[in-house]
Amino acid sequence: MKQSNITIDDELLEEIQYLISTDSKEIIKNLFFDLDVADIALVLRYIQDEEKLLYLFSLIPKNKRSEVVCETIREVRKKILKVLSEKEIQQIIEDLETDDAVDLLGELPEEVQKRIISNLSDETKKRLLLLLKYEEDTAGGIMSADFVAVYNTETVKQALKKLKSKLKEGYEIHNVFVVDKQHILIGIISIYDLLLHSENKKVGKIIKKPEFVVTPDMDQEEIAQVFKKYDLISAPVVDSDGKLIGRITVDDIVDVIEEEHNEDIARMVGTEVEEMENRSPFQIALMRAPWVLITLFVEFFAGVVIHYYDEILSKVILLASFMPVISAISGNTGLQSAAIVIRALATGHAKLEEWWRPVIRQLIVTLILGSLIGIIVGIIGFIWHKTYKFGFVVGLSMFISINLSGFIGTVTPMVSKRFGIDPAITAGPFETAFQDVIGITIFLTLAKIMFEYL
Repeated sequence: MKQSNITIDDELLEEIQYLISTDSKEIIKNLFFDLDVADIALVLRYIQDEEKLLYLFSLIPKNKRSEVVCETIREVRKKILKVLSEKEIQQIIEDLETDDAVDLLGELPEEVQKRIISNLSDETKKRLLLLLKYEEDTAGGIMSADFVAVYNTETVKQALKKLKSKLKEGYEIHNVFVVDKQHILIGIISIYDLLLHSENKKVGKIIKKPEFVVTPDMDQEEIAQVFKKYDLISAPVVDSDGKLIGRITVDDIVDVIEEEHNEDIARMVGTEVEEMENRSPFQIALMRAPWVLITLFVEFFAGVVIHYYDEILSKVILLASFMPVISAISGNTGLQSAAIVIRALATGHAKLEEWWRPVIRQLIVTLILGSLIGIIVGIIGFIWHKTYKFGFVVGLSMFISINLSGFIGTVTPMVSKRFGIDPAITAGPFETAFQDVIGITIFLTLAKIMFEYL
């Protein structure tokens, strides 16, 4: 696809708004002709007014519309699909690669889905129905049924003819898959190898074994790790009989990595990635309420602890000034440790079978951090209170809290993973609140021992 040299910035967006207000259709058409599909999708994202958005969409070149609909965010896509006729939506679906077409179909009402599928060509219908039967976070859900396959008995000349035909249809091809008469995958050939060999040579003589073969029920995270490990551009997908049914490409994996990353971050704060696009404010509030309530009840324990140590707090008022500091720093340390471990588990850099490696590594890190922050806080405490006891208490409390929080933040995701719970869910507000309670308890207990018994 042609790359544009136009930067999407505030100045361009203001210019587009002006062009809309002056009904400068030809200028906008020329602009969209020069812009890449991804850039057009980005422009639409920043147009808040629905009428203006639909006006712009009508000016997008027809050969780019399908990809723009696919590329833009769901909120914009919903507005566009709402005004398009079923015939227009059907055309968009037919223009897209099967994996993108299935994703788009999934956003339509079930009755509309059925009507559109029934009107598709038999070949397109067959490919889409194949993908629709798989869960969206599996290989079957992200694979494309658009690929080039040749028989092992065919010649290089026949393979190149098929390849050219698919390229004319707009396929992005990385490898040609080789199958037998039963459509069982037996190897792959790169386009480079096809061009190097004699036209009369049988493709079965020049095939290579695939570096990795995917089954449709494999989890998308597992596939992403394999692609990263072997630096794959594409991989074949085969069914239980070994028959070729699809392919997964690196662009699918990039989407998976971004999606998984966004989900992990969202779950760590007790929410969902697309809640703002798909739910009303009331639904969002209901979804977040359990996490907020759990955090509230855990934090109540901090209140109980503080009440228990009322006497020491009344004697040394300055202790109250350091409580939020210790809670915040220790909680932040635990959350950082959890985020690192969750990412390591997702990318395969950390394994449950070798759980001690990340634990030891994070403990060394928190020992260094705890020592550094503990000394700084201890010195500040000594200066403020003018007693070594106070400085020692706040410094030691900070040191212990940071190390304990780091340990909990490291271990909790791995324990969750062991029990089949998403680690990102347990590493959110609940864990932070739990660490707040621990930090305050350690701090006030040490203070009581130091000031009353020593």
